Amino acid sequence: MIFIDLANKRPTDSDIPGWQPWTSEQWQAWQAQSAQLLAELAALDAAGKREERNALIDANSAHWRALKEWLLALSAGKCWFSEARDLYSHYDVEHFRPKKVAKNSDGSQRDGYWWLAFDYMNFRVCGNVGNRKKGGWFPLKEGSLCSMTPEQACEESETPYLLDPIDEVDVSLLAFDEEGRAVPMPGSSDWEQARVEQTVQRLKLNEHNALAEARRKVWQRVTRLIEDFYREKSRYDAGNNPVAKENFKSACANLRNMTQPTAELSAVARCCLLMRNDRQLSRLLG
Repeated sequence: MIFIDLANKRPTDSDIPGWQPWTSEQWQAWQAQSAQLLAELAALDAAGKREERNALIDANSAHWRALKEWLLALSAGKCWFSEARDLYSHYDVEHFRPKKVAKNSDGSQRDGYWWLAFDYMNFRVCGNVGNRKKGGWFPLKEGSLCSMTPEQACEESETPYLLDPIDEVDVSLLAFDEEGRAVPMPGSSDWEQARVEQTVQRLKLNEHNALAEARRKVWQRVTRLIEDFYREKSRYDAGNNPVAKENFKSACANLRNMTQPTAELSAVARCCLLMRNDRQLSRLLG
């Protein structure tokens, strides 16, 4: 998982690699349609027509899918949760807060966040391996405030279990080990550990074997590069050795590439590198 600065991005931005920016007119039209759909949902909800309201959401799934390629471009084509490309299956535009039904930890249900069904700030890109298992799962910490209606919305005050890729603090809570497992960051509080463990379980971030194996290989690759880094640095420092110097520069370049946010599973590579607690290595982070 890496941070996605969704709050400061728009489909009209021209600095997103691989994305052909929308015109301002296209973006305004998409937002106008969102507002119209929200008004229709609100009218149905006010009339107590919940099934019709949810049917309207389903009937307009093309509206959020219109942003799929832009959302993917923001993560260099990676799932926002697993940071994988092809090995986590096809991509869905996932609603962080469920749009129809929200499931609590005990299996009970509450009404979903229907007023966010067409709000792009509630959209995330997720491989369908995890998205299908997550479904409407969105429990809150005991005692948390809970948004129940758009008139009394308080999403910013909710305390959810699910880690959010657009929250830098949430992203920092997830670490990895040499076996490719997603684990809580060392030093996390009990609540933070619970959030990581529940997120990992509900999104199959460890259960999907291909993903864990790919992480393990990245960890091994970074470990070998770090060994090259130290060995060639020692040889170069011992005297004027141009071969060692070039090998050292190559190891540095490869480590930078693997820790770039655009690289697949870059968070695993970064975690492996940071575990060495070496200031010179840390400067190579992409």
